[in-house]
Amino acid sequence: MTRSFSIFMPLLGFFMATFIACQDHVTPDPDTPADSTGTGMPGDSSGGPGGPGGNGGPGGNGSSASVEVSKAITAAMYTMTMTNTSCGGATGLAKVVCLTQAFQATLSDSLLSAVQLPYSLANAQKWSNLPAGLSARYGINQASLDETQRTAFKDLMLALLALNVTDEGYDEMIGSLVADNVLAVSGGGTTYGAGNFYVSIIGTPSTTGLWELLFTGHHYTQPYTFNGTAGTGYTPAFRAIEPTYAVSENGKTYQPMEQERLAFAALLTSLSSSEQAAAKLSSSFGDVVLGPGQDWKFPATKVGLKVGSLTADKQALVLNAIKLYVNDLDPTSAAAVLTKYTNELPDTYISYAGNTSVTAANDYIRIDGPSVWIEFSYQGGVIIKNMPHPHSVWRDHTTDYGGTK
Repeated sequence: MTRSFSIFMPLLGFFMATFIACQDHVTPDPDTPADSTGTGMPGDSSGGPGGPGGNGGPGGNGSSASVEVSKAITAAMYTMTMTNTSCGGATGLAKVVCLTQAFQATLSDSLLSAVQLPYSLANAQKWSNLPAGLSARYGINQASLDETQRTAFKDLMLALLALNVTDEGYDEMIGSLVADNVLAVSGGGTTYGAGNFYVSIIGTPSTTGLWELLFTGHHYTQPYTFNGTAGTGYTPAFRAIEPTYAVSENGKTYQPMEQERLAFAALLTSLSSSEQAAAKLSSSFGDVVLGPGQDWKFPATKVGLKVGSLTADKQALVLNAIKLYVNDLDPTSAAAVLTKYTNELPDTYISYAGNTSVTAANDYIRIDGPSVWIEFSYQGGVIIKNMPHPHSVWRDHTTDYGGTK
């Protein structure tokens, strides 16, 4: 009896943790809501090896890191000073390749073997909004890095993200790690926290071939796909946050998704009643439609209100919301993407469900253009109860995974 009980309890704990991890995200039909009840099934929707707490693939085992380690990681990474000097003469992709190789040079053979993967769509698709302990990732987690290795990784991320913008770019990434540390000490446990975020290098870093750098953890995923001499894709990028209130570490305060929420609210409340009626969807949405595992399932028909029909000031509000995703990238990469989305703005559509104030569970906004796809979904709290938290995904109709299908 005692032995049966000792086996049963850990199993029960695992399945309960899996259940509460997130109210997610999988729907087979992108023309319909992901989950109109807001109670979608959690799990490893990436479709790759592993699964909730699974053991598939290189570095794909469940992840757990102590709160002390997770806080040490954010303490080491929150400043935006690059220490690498050997790559200082390089620019653009050459600098990214140089910094990636510099990071690899710090790794042991076992870590290098885990972080370096052959290029394939299946490897690139190994991301999720769930904690890595519940949905396995490839690569190596931050908890496995020593100070030198972590510094080299930080230098690489400083080259890939926008710097010195509050709650955007690099600051947004650190804010996401800090928020996960808060979840770890607020009932989430060691499955949450900065130590459980993974980096993988998919393909061989070069200025001539196809490869990707993927950084993914709970509520934050950012890929960078390169082919030839330039970046060719920076999506699917997933952003979410819990708790939604401001959190602080190391003397800094973060609220990473609040600017996005306010931008969407400003856009929706600027619309006239007839425009709101045209933009409003008849269904309710408990999560984003095109979350992990929903690759290349863009709806065949765009819905809502055509941005080209709006006044210039309202079109600017749409573009402002888009910028909060695109401008997370380094300025050069962001400029190229933003030029495309700006040119396509008249043929882009906006739609929403729920309230225009974007304050309650099931409030949902979609931007769907010839290229851009952005969803923002408010849903109930998981670890921090009685407080909604957002999920959001930025995709591109043609350059998700650099165009690899």
